[in-house]
Amino acid sequence: MPRDLPLGNGALLVTFDGTYQLRDLYWPYVGLENHTDGHVFHVGVWVDGLFTWLDDPRWRRELHYASDTLMTRVELSHPDLNLTLNWSDTVDFHEPLFLRRVEVTNAAVQDRDVRLFFHHDFHIAGYELGDTAYYEPERRALYHYKGPHWFLINAAVPGKRPDDAQDSVDGWHIGLHQWACGQKEIANLQGTWKDAEDGVLSGNPIAQGSVDSTAAIHLTVPAGSSQLAYYWLAVGANFEEVTSLNRAVRRRGPWTFIDRTASYWHLWVDVHRPTFANLPSNVSALYASSLLIMRTQIDNRGAIVAANDSDIASEVRDTYSYMWPRDGAMVAYAFDLAGFLEIARPFYPFCERALTKEGYLLHKYNPDGTLASSWHPWMRDGGKELPIQEDETALVLWALWKRFEIWKNVEYIKPLYRSLIIPAAEFMAKYRDATTGLPLPSYDLWEERRGIAAFTCGAVWAGLKAASRFAGAFGEQALAEQYDTAAACIRTGVEGLLYRPELNRFVRMVRHRSDGTWNIDETVDSSLFGLWYFGMFSPEDPRIAQTMQVVQDRLWVKTAVGGMARYENDFYHQQSQDIANVPGNPWFICTLWLAQWFIAIAKNREDLNKALPLFDWCVHHALPSGVFPEQTHPYSGVPLSVSPLTWSHGTFVAAVQEYLRQEQKLLS
Repeated sequence: MPRDLPLGNGALLVTFDGTYQLRDLYWPYVGLENHTDGHVFHVGVWVDGLFTWLDDPRWRRELHYASDTLMTRVELSHPDLNLTLNWSDTVDFHEPLFLRRVEVTNAAVQDRDVRLFFHHDFHIAGYELGDTAYYEPERRALYHYKGPHWFLINAAVPGKRPDDAQDSVDGWHIGLHQWACGQKEIANLQGTWKDAEDGVLSGNPIAQGSVDSTAAIHLTVPAGSSQLAYYWLAVGANFEEVTSLNRAVRRRGPWTFIDRTASYWHLWVDVHRPTFANLPSNVSALYASSLLIMRTQIDNRGAIVAANDSDIASEVRDTYSYMWPRDGAMVAYAFDLAGFLEIARPFYPFCERALTKEGYLLHKYNPDGTLASSWHPWMRDGGKELPIQEDETALVLWALWKRFEIWKNVEYIKPLYRSLIIPAAEFMAKYRDATTGLPLPSYDLWEERRGIAAFTCGAVWAGLKAASRFAGAFGEQALAEQYDTAAACIRTGVEGLLYRPELNRFVRMVRHRSDGTWNIDETVDSSLFGLWYFGMFSPEDPRIAQTMQVVQDRLWVKTAVGGMARYENDFYHQQSQDIANVPGNPWFICTLWLAQWFIAIAKNREDLNKALPLFDWCVHHALPSGVFPEQTHPYSGVPLSVSPLTWSHGTFVAAVQEYLRQEQKLLS
């Protein structure tokens, strides 16, 4: 199920699914560790003896973000309860603190007692063994802990009791009204959420092992009126850290943290808001939300995580919560284009630390910088081979040069020059076929086949050109010429081998057979865009134009959904065998690549506006919250695979920036 509403601050990330249930809670790294392991944190409502959980299909849900900020705007109503619930959720922009505000509106003609139940199904550090949950009476709060991971749950409702602590906020009762700690997933125990369904919790004060908890708060809501309540969850490495956060919320009021966070994100967006000129308002709104959603997926220490949607783990027993250097480079480039210099600053030192002594980056990395899981083998046909996608090494250098072109930050580049740029360039210059000049075989960007891929060639050419420019800038002309010569050999090899005159276009990959001949993979693939986007060929080169026209004709999904497929007969999450009409599922990045080509070759307003229907496609196939999945179903348009996919949003931001720059160029 998609993650419709991610919220985060670069250390704490919380996600909600389409039924408005909390599903993931990552800390202290974005993407690591997931303290829910994808299990649901239920929320329930009791009124007039009736009880329902928020995943009840009878709830009418509207799930959005508040405009230009990382705060939810969720409206829920239920036909049997005569209540409306308006929620605002956020993760504090600075502290590891998750806060919720709910406004309960009573449409009945009588005053009513309403009880809200919050269930917590922690799997601390990603597993359920050895957890503890307990109620602490002094603070009227629940604690969950295991090792260096602590969580405190508390709440506030209007009113004040005589025994309220002195540091409570005037006019508000701080603390939980009911609680229960219990066991789950053992001996047929379902958890304390079942205890809530009669409106009364047991009050059990502690449980250990595989445990959960449920907390309740009580509201009196006058007839035809509304009442507010607040909930917060503090995260830290020990008792003192979470208790200190709780103390700050009690003294200052939870609303101050919510309001300051909304203000922070409004400011964050406004500082670099472009003039959108001819772009429709829904595109400009989605641009802002894309930047915010991207930010939730980036760890403050440098990892740009591909996606944090734990449901994918049920299919492959793994996740997308990793840093792929390629995805990271493309997203970092988008942030730099958009003016957010600081966001990508830690990314390149992260890559520097990950770089092998031989000068290449491996498949993917955990958010803490350690090497992640991989399916690329180190051996083939009895011999060793490098399990790499060489475009990942190359695009880090390409994006770093683009960053330098924009920001001219010499002091930032200096420490990276010897430790990242030169080792990577040396590797790419040497890791080439002596006869063709092309890069030696590696895995393609889709991570499915090994050979000499067009996208990889375009990326490696760009990486070497970037290294040549850096070397020239640092006065090392011999190195600059060496890398420039290697790049020129790659271009010559692409022209001689990957361009096929008999097809009048480029092909996606070639492989060297043992008999000395070449296997030509003629499959039409949207990644052929890499031949021009990174600069090896002009987007107006007739060979590129013909290639892109074939890509458009053969990969457009010919259903009511539309959009661009990755390549012909794409098997990943395949939904149709009608290859002529559905070559694969439509992908956001592939659809936007076509838009970027239209933008790059535009000579006038009419040419430029060919990109607008593709922007509109993204608008209409995003979730109501603005979240982009990786791909969509070719007939229903429902999200497939993970969402949000950070690269999807990064490509949208880059494409909008390119549109605005091209528009300005055409006007000048």
